[in-house]
Amino acid sequence: MPDFTSALYLGLGHASHQLKGWEQLSLGRPAILEEPPGAGQVAANLSQLQGMEASVLLPSTLHLFVDAFECFATAGSAIYLDDANYPITRWGAERAILRGIPLRSFARRDPRDLLWQLAQGAREGLRPLVVADGICPATGQVAPLGEYLEIVRHFGGLLLIDDTQALGLLGRNPDKRRPYGYGGGGVPGYLGLTGADLLIGASLAKAFGAPVAALSGSQRLIQRFKAGSLSRLHCSPPSVAVIQAAARALAVNIRYGDQLRAQLAENILHFRQGLGRLDISVDGGLFPVQTLAPPGVSAISLQEALEQQHIKTLLLKSRADSPARLGFVINARHSASDIDACVESLGAILKSRGKKRVNS
Repeated sequence: MPDFTSALYLGLGHASHQLKGWEQLSLGRPAILEEPPGAGQVAANLSQLQGMEASVLLPSTLHLFVDAFECFATAGSAIYLDDANYPITRWGAERAILRGIPLRSFARRDPRDLLWQLAQGAREGLRPLVVADGICPATGQVAPLGEYLEIVRHFGGLLLIDDTQALGLLGRNPDKRRPYGYGGGGVPGYLGLTGADLLIGASLAKAFGAPVAALSGSQRLIQRFKAGSLSRLHCSPPSVAVIQAAARALAVNIRYGDQLRAQLAENILHFRQGLGRLDISVDGGLFPVQTLAPPGVSAISLQEALEQQHIKTLLLKSRADSPARLGFVINARHSASDIDACVESLGAILKSRGKKRVNS
């Protein structure tokens, strides 16, 4: 059954026999007392890949963002969220409201609105902590983070990027041969972003297939985070198993990552070209999540019809009040025959629906 529902963009699965062994899953101690075996090396390897000074591992991005707002949104600060942000960053920011931290939003991917919002905050004496996704999963577009960072620096604030979608996918020096760039370090390399006022939060659960999160930044900011993180004090740290999976993912990325990303780009182009020949419009560019909403046909009915053809897809919404779109998540492991079968079935279903509308 062709399956287009998995966000393992590079197709990494990390079977147990592919991982190094471990004597126990957990030390039974919080990370603030002792890091789990392998955590320090994975963090160092990841920060090197991203071009950052330091990293620290967390069990999930929810732990990460809750703690990041606790550590960096202090008295006299305000949090500014891009309206396009993924819900988890918003959940973490909403908790900061309970401590009296102002939470404000700016129009999605709109540097001018961000500038206006931060100027208003500056008149109130507020230091900005600006939070944005590296890639919007609904559209596949990279946010204008360079402009965001320039604006944040003007007001003496911090830019915190959720790079979950881009880590392992985008890299440095993109070109026609490698449209994602090289290395897979995420948006810092892709956009050439650096600086002590930049923080990168990301899960490795997408392209790298390891359900663990990391915060990366300058040595000073990461040390501050380690000292103030409540999750590192009160919650179980990442298990040794997921740390080993992350270590394997980073090792595979060094050897084969650019090849896997090239295969992924080829698969996405194959999918889009197939739909193009059928005059079916699809959104997503070269991002693995491809969406469509043919006029006059509900996404739900299309999904059900494809399910009957043993093809698994997703229903996606950019906002709670927006209509559902049919989603296809392409990965590097999909075969040409998988993609061709999907395109052929979708075309046949839409052709059949069109005939029914004409005859009705």
